[in-house]
Amino acid sequence: MAGAISRRSVLAGAAAGVAGAAVGLGRAGAAGATPVADITAVTGVTVIDAAGGARRRQNVLVRGGRILDAGDLHRVPVPHGARVVDGRGKFLIPGLADMHTHATEIDPMDPEMYVVNGVTTTRQMSSSEAVRGWRRDIEAGTRLGPRWAVGSSIVDGTPSLWEGIGVPYVAVADAAQARAAVRQQAEEGADFVKTYTRLSRESFQAIAAESRRVGIPFLGHVPDFVQITEASDAGLHSMEHLFEFWYDTSRDEQRLRREIGRIAIAGGDYAGWFTKLHPIEYAAARSYDRDKAARVFERLARNGTHVTPTITVHWTCDVPDEVPHDDPRFRYASADTLGYWQWATETIYLKGRTPRESAERRELFARRLRLAGEMARAGVPLMTGTDLGTAYLLPGFSLHDELRFLVQAGLTPAQALRAATLEPARSLGRRDQGTVERGKVADLVLLDADPLRDITNTTRINSVFVRGHLVDPAARQRMLAEIEAAAQRKVATGVIPAAAGCACHGVPARAA
Repeated sequence: MAGAISRRSVLAGAAAGVAGAAVGLGRAGAAGATPVADITAVTGVTVIDAAGGARRRQNVLVRGGRILDAGDLHRVPVPHGARVVDGRGKFLIPGLADMHTHATEIDPMDPEMYVVNGVTTTRQMSSSEAVRGWRRDIEAGTRLGPRWAVGSSIVDGTPSLWEGIGVPYVAVADAAQARAAVRQQAEEGADFVKTYTRLSRESFQAIAAESRRVGIPFLGHVPDFVQITEASDAGLHSMEHLFEFWYDTSRDEQRLRREIGRIAIAGGDYAGWFTKLHPIEYAAARSYDRDKAARVFERLARNGTHVTPTITVHWTCDVPDEVPHDDPRFRYASADTLGYWQWATETIYLKGRTPRESAERRELFARRLRLAGEMARAGVPLMTGTDLGTAYLLPGFSLHDELRFLVQAGLTPAQALRAATLEPARSLGRRDQGTVERGKVADLVLLDADPLRDITNTTRINSVFVRGHLVDPAARQRMLAEIEAAAQRKVATGVIPAAAGCACHGVPARAA
């Protein structure tokens, strides 16, 4: 596939085993129990997960993409002939998940960029031929990448913020159209239905009812015209971003919702939506009622509604002037991507912004951090997501920024890791992921430093296990070098691709 790293370089770290190894085998090392030549053993490592906390001096045996055994090094001996990875002084965590992504075709290296950053699961929030092709290649074994859940075309109200932008969407005007959209997306094989901002209350409730009927999850934005608690009670599987939370938690909710209802937004006018709703959102945040918020959060927690705060995208939207444009990680982005980022920031987020509005948005971002922390303390299950596709966000790399922001919001490093591992697995219904235990999927990240001491140590990646392969330090460095070279080779076109915009904050296609 054009732009993909060669299979030879990806697999140079050696395969961790043969796919399909049995999980119910006797304890590894027992005489004659299993062949051992295809086993990789991480020895003497500190295992960290949401199930057992930190467990020191562990041996973890991996075979065929599964954890064959894991436990105290005296209980789990290393089989003769196994490949040994010395884990002494290192830390093994489950593979990380980015639960809010929008892959683009500008830089076709997204799958590999996730893997080198220890992101082994992603949830694609809008369908595209590019990501469907990547998933086919990954599952066929011709490309290395994460496990990918792929959603529907975006289902929005009418007029839709997506008109003329060039990303697949479905605009529904009433309940009948909403139900038909759910059936169509389910028939086309979507893993879930993605709801969007301008859906009417009637259409949203119809999506909820039809999704239950056909047996497909629905998740995404809470529309402007629907309460957070109403969406949770209706079964919205996860709520994305923190835009709508202020209204349910405001002491002036009814007045502010009437103001929202009076605002007219033209089709395709995301910038207008972003600008016109800011004063209302800011007023809602300033009228935050802690007692009311506590009741809202208790309801979400009781319903088991996951929330993906995507603090990284709020950072780039609220305070884009604070985003460093000389980040050394940007060498992995093409000239077209860098050009789009600059254009989107200047045209969408900063154009016409006054010093007063900048100060308000800076305050709003600080409030979003506190909001995420309060939800976590109230027991609302949070998940990590970046909203890849927005300016200055990179596949994989930005997931580590999200972890850092969650800790800044008040979560402990252990809670932040849970949001990136166990909670995504639970949300996706994957009971065999998210922890380091016998029989679980061996999507793992070996770190050179303790993430419980400092969450930024999740960037201290030594090796990654994904889909039955071990990407060791040498292979990982080769992959990074090839990603950088591919980005530098790509000739700048000077054109903003139609699908380049964030699928949550879409931008019109136009020349730069």
